[in-house]
Amino acid sequence: MNAIANFVVKRRKFIVALVLAITVLCTILFLKVDINYNMTDYLPEDANSTIALDTLDEEFGEAVPNCNVMIKGISIEEALSIKGQLEGMEGVDNVSWLDDTVDIKRPLEVQDQDMVEDYYSNGNALFSVTIADGEERAATDLIENELGKEHKVYMSGNAVEQADSQRLATSQTVKAICVLAPLIILILIIATTSWAEPFIYLLAIGAAVMVNLGTEIFRGEISYVTLAVAPILQMAVSLDYAVFLSSSFQAHRITAKDDKTAMKFAMNDSVKSIAASALTTIFGFLALTLMKFEIGPDMGISLVKGVILSFISCMTFLPAAILLLNKLIDKTKHRKFMPDFKGAGKVAVKIRIPVFIIVAFIAVFCFLAQGNNNFTYGSGDAAGNTPSAVAIKEEFGESNTMVLMVPKGDRAKEKVLSEQIEDMDYVTSVLSYANQVGAEIPPEYLSKEVQENFYGENYTRIIIYSNLPDESEESFALVENVRNSAEKLYGDNVLSCGQSANLYDMKNTVETDNSLVSVVTVLAIYVVLAIMLKSWFLPILLILTIKIAIWINMAIPFFTGSSLIYLGYLVVSTVQMGATIDYAILLTDHYMDNRKKAPAIKAMERTMHQTIPSVLVSAFVLAIAGFALALVSSNDMVRALGILIGRGAVIPLILVNIFLPALLILFDKVIPYTTLKANFFRAVKKDNRMEVIDTRAEIEEYNEYEEERTVAGFLGASSEETYDDLDDSVAWNGGDR
Repeated sequence: MNAIANFVVKRRKFIVALVLAITVLCTILFLKVDINYNMTDYLPEDANSTIALDTLDEEFGEAVPNCNVMIKGISIEEALSIKGQLEGMEGVDNVSWLDDTVDIKRPLEVQDQDMVEDYYSNGNALFSVTIADGEERAATDLIENELGKEHKVYMSGNAVEQADSQRLATSQTVKAICVLAPLIILILIIATTSWAEPFIYLLAIGAAVMVNLGTEIFRGEISYVTLAVAPILQMAVSLDYAVFLSSSFQAHRITAKDDKTAMKFAMNDSVKSIAASALTTIFGFLALTLMKFEIGPDMGISLVKGVILSFISCMTFLPAAILLLNKLIDKTKHRKFMPDFKGAGKVAVKIRIPVFIIVAFIAVFCFLAQGNNNFTYGSGDAAGNTPSAVAIKEEFGESNTMVLMVPKGDRAKEKVLSEQIEDMDYVTSVLSYANQVGAEIPPEYLSKEVQENFYGENYTRIIIYSNLPDESEESFALVENVRNSAEKLYGDNVLSCGQSANLYDMKNTVETDNSLVSVVTVLAIYVVLAIMLKSWFLPILLILTIKIAIWINMAIPFFTGSSLIYLGYLVVSTVQMGATIDYAILLTDHYMDNRKKAPAIKAMERTMHQTIPSVLVSAFVLAIAGFALALVSSNDMVRALGILIGRGAVIPLILVNIFLPALLILFDKVIPYTTLKANFFRAVKKDNRMEVIDTRAEIEEYNEYEEERTVAGFLGASSEETYDDLDDSVAWNGGDR
């Protein structure tokens, strides 16, 4: 690290100029990164619905209907005219209406009324539209503009949801930044002693964020969920790297001969702690890349890359920028606003027994509750409750389309299957060759256009309509029933797609991912902690503390009776572990150092005094980032992620400062036997009795020394450095309480 520190200090102007140039370049590149708003694109390639979507495109040249368009107060003739307009619009692949299912030349009164009312009711027409992938925003805008000239247009469906997400993505990102930036600046002003420092920190981390976003161009595209969440999370989890380095630098300025030397010392001192913090976060995020549901790898890669870039920025750009702007930092000094929290340790120690009992009791109930949540697997309910969606439901009820494809050739089986599906609960109609044309009529007798509606090169297409929402227990049961009935007749070579089928596969995929991701996250972080703390037992206490925080966070929806988006549950479980384990590491690391110098109780009191300010900064930044995301987003999935991230920062903050101290004191006798070179303080045996020397004078000397060392910042030098000089002059010989 010495060579890097020397290079950064010597070439500081070059480094600042280079990083700023790269940041500008990456900002331009980011504008060219494609954003994917379709969650079904992230299903595994071997998922039934994924294969079905590809096959449907290959065999029939179109996708599943993804947009409902309702026009009120029109005649049959006007509806046919509007259908023609829709079919001619750019981005629209297919339009289905009443004339595709019944003979509208005959009086409607003598035809199947249930089928008629699925498309035309009380003078209102409902069109089932298929919009091409990637054309959602342009096509829905065109439909609104063209048909809206003469009619009130109502639209709902997956394509409309994606179009709305595209329209709002940029504005909501700007809103999130506008809410988040001032609050982070306020927290940093309180945490530091200079008005200029917060802006330098944000510049360093902001540069890393923009470089991360710009380099996404090499991946081709990222999901809108990653775009909404990853930059804010990157900033929130890595901002304390900058605070730590700067505070260490200010502490070393007291004894170093000049600022350049002080920065070299600060870089060497802080690299280990910052790297350890980054490493645990990286391993937490890396677990996301193991998910089969590819939104996990998409987000995981972006977060891992972001944390690495933030680490590099804090070890190169930030020290160079601080040296260049140090005069400005000195001129803008202000008094210390952060409280000392001197009494916090004593309070935590006094209440440790009741806290341990209460948290253990809560943990059991929350563990059971979080496994019994009512989960949803799509993007949420907001899209289904828009004014247009509600108006369509009021007139026509729920409308759900599923496409089933079975091997081509056996029309007798096709007829049997069509009849079985028609008899299923919630099915309103089935469109197949067997029930529309007749199984006894050879397709060769009909026009090519009619044949292509039902038959591809290898598959027969059956379209199933139901009065179910896209996502519900009944919807998933219908998908299972349809697939099972088809497989009994045709074997495994059966494919189905549609929003319910897609969500059904998503459900099965993310539930499978859950066990793998959770286990890998815990094991990876355990290994890192075991190496870092040189103990096999301490990591268990740290991970248990954060795990309980996760259980509490995820159990809240159960106790409030609300549903929880499963993807949010899965992602935030991993993110919360990787991002907040640092709180526990900081407290434990300081406790282990203090425990070499003092009894358990006194060591914990000092530890709390040292660590609370820095833990507060990290937790508050992450919490504000999450809640800001939830505040500005209109997308249920992004909002849910924001709320879970916000709560997931606050709850670990509380547990690390009240429950973890109780655990460390409770197992204080075990820790030395499970930790390499713990060197815990022990009372001195003299003349066959335990001699306890009054250490108040030594404690006061230690506190005065520590305060001098940390006068420039709340983090200051590491505990190991703080004690070095005291070791020669102070003998700590107090007894354990």
